Amino acid sequence: MSSASKTAASLFVIAAPSGAGKTTLVKALVARNPELRFSISYTTRPQRHNEVDGADYLFVDKDEFNRLREAGEMLEWAEVFDNFYATSRSQVENLLADGHNVILEIDWQGARQVRESMPDCVSIFILPPSLAELERRLRDRRTDSAEVIERRLRDAVGDIGHWDEFDHVIINEDLDDAVRQLEAAIAGGGDATSTKNQALRSAAAAVTAA
Repeated sequence: MSSASKTAASLFVIAAPSGAGKTTLVKALVARNPELRFSISYTTRPQRHNEVDGADYLFVDKDEFNRLREAGEMLEWAEVFDNFYATSRSQVENLLADGHNVILEIDWQGARQVRESMPDCVSIFILPPSLAELERRLRDRRTDSAEVIERRLRDAVGDIGHWDEFDHVIINEDLDDAVRQLEAAIAGGGDATSTKNQALRSAAAAVTAA
């Protein structure tokens, strides 16, 4: 992938149900393409032991979150599992103005808001190969209680129904293949992952119907 130019900076919005591998894919993508910039989201969720404030998320309390939102700092925001998440408008606008392609890792609700504010963005949805595999991944993470996992699974069924609102859909069965497909979509190709691709639509529908 060529380096970002100041005349061609683009915003890429990547969404997925919890457990589909979105974060792993995005980190692999940015590691292989260091010219990309990863927008760091605000969250009111408690910080996990393996997370770094300012690198994984910008951790804030609900009062600070509401202050920032009221000040117009949020490009998009959503409440997920009783916690708030948001994208910094100033961070994204400054990166784009400096000529950097920007990656947003958000949920489908946030993606819808970003498309309304920045309709030229490219949106990509990550699907698991099946709901059974999604459940296995959630349990193998060992970061949530059984109750939280069951709730995430219920919500995932609703989340995956929004895949066809996006420009591209990637079924994350093999990490290396999924990263290559993600790179192709961001490089301006990605016809194989276009939601207009009938074969892919059939495969995605099979996942959501499982």
